[in-house]
Amino acid sequence: MSKNNETSPTLKRSWFQELKAEFAKITWPTRKDVARQSVVVIIAAVILGFIIAGVDFLLQYGLTFIVG
Repeated sequence: MSKNNETSPTLKRSWFQELKAEFAKITWPTRKDVARQSVVVIIAAVILGFIIAGVDFLLQYGLTFIVG
């Protein structure tokens, strides 16, 4: 059988070098940006939770009124 060229050390090294170069291109967010975005996500989750709870309450009240 012939040797698989995909596992050659030069190809692996080249892949890791390309990976390292791609990671160097990443623009990481600042701590302030991450904190601000986290607060927005938490607030949105709480608001969505209240909306879902309100719809659930209204459906429950409406069904008990109809079936009731």
